[in-house]
Amino acid sequence: MRYVKWTLILGWLLAVFAVLHYTLPQRDIVRIVNTEIRRMDFGTNSIFWAGGDTGSGEAGVNRDIRFIEAVNPDGSPQVYRNEDTGWGWPPYFKLDSSDLQAQAADLISTRDAPVWVAVTHYGWRSQLLTTFPNAVKVRQVSGPDASFVPWFNIVFLVVLALIVAILWRTWLNFRRRRIDPLVEDASETWDQVELRAADKRRIWRRWVDRWTGRDKG
Repeated sequence: MRYVKWTLILGWLLAVFAVLHYTLPQRDIVRIVNTEIRRMDFGTNSIFWAGGDTGSGEAGVNRDIRFIEAVNPDGSPQVYRNEDTGWGWPPYFKLDSSDLQAQAADLISTRDAPVWVAVTHYGWRSQLLTTFPNAVKVRQVSGPDASFVPWFNIVFLVVLALIVAILWRTWLNFRRRRIDPLVEDASETWDQVELRAADKRRIWRRWVDRWTGRDKG
């Protein structure tokens, strides 16, 4: 049971980590090289895509998706989708994908005259599942070595840790005051039942021994 318990705990922690890693904002320093619109077909990976633009009413198994193509400082490619999140999950309330596409197009640069941009995004890039992180903000920075302190993530994780600690403390107090006494009472009652059953078995054996002549006392 101990292995089952720790397996369940580890699985739960991994699931929480995956949700947070996917949902919380991340920031890349890149050089934008192209913006385009592609017609995409959706299948089992549809959960990793947002709905149509807010207010468009567009839905279905395929639709046009805005993309922002970029290059990292080391030369490796980076591709972002640019979709509204609307009022759904995750709660970025992004409604300006058209404006963001225009900003990204205005920041396109070449290798000889690079313009470095900080792209804030959430989500994962998976070639196997054909998924892309969703860009939520772009802004020009001084260079490829620009760095930022993830204040939002720090504050969010601290607040989340405090909430978890409060809930855990509340659960411990509730268990100590409500559940543990019930368990102790049930254990005492069970012990008393076993004692009574043992007494009855002894009385029964004595009665049987007396009638069968095995009781010489």
